[in-house]
Amino acid sequence: MIEIPYRGSGPYCYTHSLAMMLGADAPGADLLETVTGSPFGMQLVGGTLPFFDAFGWDPDLGIGEALDVLGWSAETTSEPDPDAAFARLAERLSDGPVLIGPIEMGHLRHQPGMTGPIGADHFLVVLAADDESVTAHDPQGYPYARIPRPDFAAAWLAETVAYGKPHTMRTNFVRHTDVTEEAAIVASLPRAIRRLGGEGDAGLPPGTVGNGDAALALAARIDDDCDPDLRGLLVHFVVRLGGRTTPRPACAGSATKTRPPSSPRRRG
Repeated sequence: MIEIPYRGSGPYCYTHSLAMMLGADAPGADLLETVTGSPFGMQLVGGTLPFFDAFGWDPDLGIGEALDVLGWSAETTSEPDPDAAFARLAERLSDGPVLIGPIEMGHLRHQPGMTGPIGADHFLVVLAADDESVTAHDPQGYPYARIPRPDFAAAWLAETVAYGKPHTMRTNFVRHTDVTEEAAIVASLPRAIRRLGGEGDAGLPPGTVGNGDAALALAARIDDDCDPDLRGLLVHFVVRLGGRTTPRPACAGSATKTRPPSSPRRRG
């Protein structure tokens, strides 16, 4: 069993998973979330599904962008065959923890109410694996969660996740450049500006709108008839996450390193 400090307990699954992989050198969750690019915009996917994150953005993109500006690299692999993917996971665990995702959160039955796929993406850090189960730090609030292998396999296949590839894992995290927090934020701003300008709509479902158009369309839906599904999504996830997802100002510099308690996402 690999022992690393747990971080999480709320809707910042990819941010806290990344922080666990970066270890003692990880910046605070506020800075990590900012340099993923998530806070810079809003999107209404397919014209119906609201997320307070950047237009055309997803956590898979965000993790890569954060590593880039922070001076880190990692090896990202995916594998269509489930048995080959599990064998690779077991092999990589001999070198340290493995960041897994996106996965389908609905298959994680250690989370209350999860009985099958719900179209919710999630990320976690695997610490151990054998023929029976996988042990992981699940940043949703479950350190050392034991996940039966069939449930983990179904989740990791990610068939009901709208982005990413099956059996994606990130390993071999290496810091190659010492980057200050302020420099990382400044380096992330060009991407943020492009997204706020509407760039990033490639591959999105028809009817998807972003930023101001998304905010106005969502307000109209709420004003007209906030159906139970939309209300539940807003109450249990979108507003909780959006309230935390505030870009950290570049002028904050490297002196401030807060680690606020966190939250999940659609995006587990």
